Amino acid sequence: MRLFACIFAVLLLDGCATFSKDGGLNDVKSVVQKHIKQEVVWPKSVDEQALVSASVQALLAKPISADDAVQIALLNNKSLQGSLYALGIAESDVVQAGRLPNPRFSMLYARNNGDYKIEQALTFNIFSLFTMPKMLEIERQHFDKVKTEVALSVLRLAFQTRVAYFNAVSASQQLDYSLQVEKSAEASAVLAKRMKHVGNWNHLELAREQSFYADAVTAVLEARNQRMLAYEALSRLLGVSVDSLKLQSRLPDLPKTSVELTKFEQGAFEQRLDLQAMRLETQNLANRLGLTKVTRYINVVEIGPARVLEGRRGDDYKKGLDLSFELPLFDWGTAKVARAEASYMQAVNRTAQMLIDAQSEIRVAHRHYLTSYEIAKQYRDEIVPLR
Repeated sequence: MRLFACIFAVLLLDGCATFSKDGGLNDVKSVVQKHIKQEVVWPKSVDEQALVSASVQALLAKPISADDAVQIALLNNKSLQGSLYALGIAESDVVQAGRLPNPRFSMLYARNNGDYKIEQALTFNIFSLFTMPKMLEIERQHFDKVKTEVALSVLRLAFQTRVAYFNAVSASQQLDYSLQVEKSAEASAVLAKRMKHVGNWNHLELAREQSFYADAVTAVLEARNQRMLAYEALSRLLGVSVDSLKLQSRLPDLPKTSVELTKFEQGAFEQRLDLQAMRLETQNLANRLGLTKVTRYINVVEIGPARVLEGRRGDDYKKGLDLSFELPLFDWGTAKVARAEASYMQAVNRTAQMLIDAQSEIRVAHRHYLTSYEIAKQYRDEIVPLR
């Protein structure tokens, strides 16, 4: 009995898992820093949140760049902060999987005319000793998947913020251009009235200039609305008010050359975190399927020391062992195995489809990139100089 107690104590101490200091955030940072240079912060205490707020205000004190906007979003976006807590949930599951279930104490007490029947037992689920390593592996694998998904959320927010920033700057420049056109159109309309008054222009020429001026006024209204929408979209991602936004006055210059599809495709495949997360999910479900097959008949076996007293209160207890386990009379575990198999095959097919989609999405994204690049060059070199 003492040997059993010692063995169980060693296993209990060995099985106790603890929380990490960073909660998995360092692994997320290492993935994110391969793509962007901005810092990911997970403020949990009031003091940490105050430091984050001070950093955000310091960045907003000057006209922000696209990189500044991304940093503000990573510091201040509440949706991202909520996603970071998924790390805490997943790590809690890992710690829980590394801990043995609590022992169970049972007792029977009966008395009849001075005779007693007392049964006492302290039992432990020893079956969990065999399943715990597999469960721990499964939960650690799930934790890795969650870290990959959180890193993907960070990069997705960074991309959305960068796009929103450029849209906002572009909308401001478009408004400035529309105001210039309106001013010129107004001057032309005034001149047309004078020319018509002195008889140098006819009604058709005057109407043409007035129509151009009316279109210019409409374009200004539309540009103001687009600027408002773009600024609101950016402010939502940054988690700040529109009034606090001060952006740079113009878009950066176009790069001299575009990126080739081969480099674009290779980098995209190697760095797509959604594919990595889906592969981890498939592996995790495969491990769960194996565990389900092992535990389909019996998943609880409890054993422990017991003692029984039958007779007078002062009689000696009879010592022994208490053993209990499930009998698979009604549930043979076929439904659990079928569900696990279906979940695994579902993940396998989703992963295969995601790979197919990824190839197409990369080609479409590169074509869109090239088209946008050529259009921007055309505006820069041909259209804008003519206007």
